[in-house]
Amino acid sequence: MDIDLQPALRSDLAVLVPLTAGDFEALYAVAKDPLIWEQHPNKDRWKKSVFRTFFEGAWQSGGAFKVVDPRTGDVMGSTRFYGLDRGDDSILIGYTFYGRAHWGTGVNGAVKRMMLDYIFQYVSRVYFHVGSVNVRSQRAMERLGALRVGEQEVAYFGETPKQNVVYLITKQKWEEGRGSVGER
Repeated sequence: MDIDLQPALRSDLAVLVPLTAGDFEALYAVAKDPLIWEQHPNKDRWKKSVFRTFFEGAWQSGGAFKVVDPRTGDVMGSTRFYGLDRGDDSILIGYTFYGRAHWGTGVNGAVKRMMLDYIFQYVSRVYFHVGSVNVRSQRAMERLGALRVGEQEVAYFGETPKQNVVYLITKQKWEEGRGSVGER
């Protein structure tokens, strides 16, 4: 079964729009804030030349999105599907960042819920790579119901390998938790 890794997804808090080559400047306008990257594996992504490499990896992945505010049309950040493994029946979600104005607003949770609801039609496991010092994102994974299953050195596109924590959510766990409040 073919999987569209860039479906248009929408909630009250966010719209996921497939990333295009022309989205660089709009996304960089959000990404140029150094504080966004202080806990990420590559703290220099706020620099235009470094972000260009990040963006090129997103564009080439075929699964990247710009995250847009449905009320204003403003770009809030980016995320993506990547690493589809049909043998393991799994995929990864990650490379996520948001402008600081959207931290703590529920946008990240809404985006992850949309992505998980969609992708669990096609796979039974979703993994997340989170930078080993990115405590903020690790907490977000735990609030989502993901389990920490290990650590792995990850070589991000065009960057040196960095240590990451690996989280997992299974389709079964996701469907069982659908009715829980606060965790999702």
